[in-house]
Amino acid sequence: MQGRGTSTTRVEPDEVLVRASPTGSAGGLRFYLTNEFGLLVLILLFGAVFAVLSGGFLSTFNQFTLWRTAAVNTVIGFAMMTVIVTGGLNLAVGAIGVCAAMMCGWMIQALGVPGPVGIVGALALGATLGFVNGWVVVKSGLHSFIITLATMSIFFGVMVYLTHGESFRNLPPSFAEFGRTRYFGVVSPMLIVALVAGLLLIGLYRFTALGREMLSAGAKPEAAELSGVRVGRVFILCHMLSGLLAGVAALLLVMRNGAAIPSMAGQLGQDWLLPAFLGPVLGGTLLSGGRVSVVGTFLGSALVTMLTSGLLLLRIGEFWVQACLGLVLLLAVLIDVARKRYLAHRRMV
Repeated sequence: MQGRGTSTTRVEPDEVLVRASPTGSAGGLRFYLTNEFGLLVLILLFGAVFAVLSGGFLSTFNQFTLWRTAAVNTVIGFAMMTVIVTGGLNLAVGAIGVCAAMMCGWMIQALGVPGPVGIVGALALGATLGFVNGWVVVKSGLHSFIITLATMSIFFGVMVYLTHGESFRNLPPSFAEFGRTRYFGVVSPMLIVALVAGLLLIGLYRFTALGREMLSAGAKPEAAELSGVRVGRVFILCHMLSGLLAGVAALLLVMRNGAAIPSMAGQLGQDWLLPAFLGPVLGGTLLSGGRVSVVGTFLGSALVTMLTSGLLLLRIGEFWVQACLGLVLLLAVLIDVARKRYLAHRRMV
């Protein structure tokens, strides 16, 4: 439906690629070849390196800041992951997020509604813009890359026109307080929000019929359609979920900044694109669709945040940090291809 190749097998969400053999040796080997295990090793390795090279890396403040940033990156990754499961992309994730944040600020500052109502309005707008993306993709038959590339500019441009590019700063003090709150000195409630979102997504993909339909529609849409799955409807729901999660990520940024700012995701929301791809791809979500890894996306986002924080503490220039992250994304794709070929060669897939 989106002009792409389809997978021939359907893999369960968050499956750790282990179906233990009677001896357990093959299953153990497969576990060590999973994205999740590799990410855990890399997180521990880079954490140790940065702790040695930078004295401030393990400070309470840096750990709090790191995990608060990781929470935002994780939800951004979730927003992209829910569309990648269909074999598609959502390049408008940043633009949708900014629009949702500005909606929240406008409702609170201009309309005088309570904070919770503004939050609901922001999430509703995010889901609505996601619906627009999904509906156009399904009805046009074009790949979501093309559609969301166009809507990225449209959504952002309309938002700037309506708001005149002005920020909304007269928000309830509880917003900024939420972003500054610390539990045990290092844990931000923003991280708890990201973890709850992850648990809900695991529940969706593992235990609900809709989640299984999303996976089957992404893995092999033609077969899913023959099985009674309304693939077009499922794709639209995936885009709506992506828009909703983009709204959640944007609201976390609003609470961290204490204001709704048009540039919070960069020009056209492009600053979100790299973290949006890095988390899911590093975590093992298949770009061809049909498999997600919520845990892997969380670990991938944590690794990306740790690399960024550590490199900046080492006074590495911002340009080189972005280059490093781009290289990590490329290597992740190549390593995943090599891992799959090895598993196929050993007949462990």
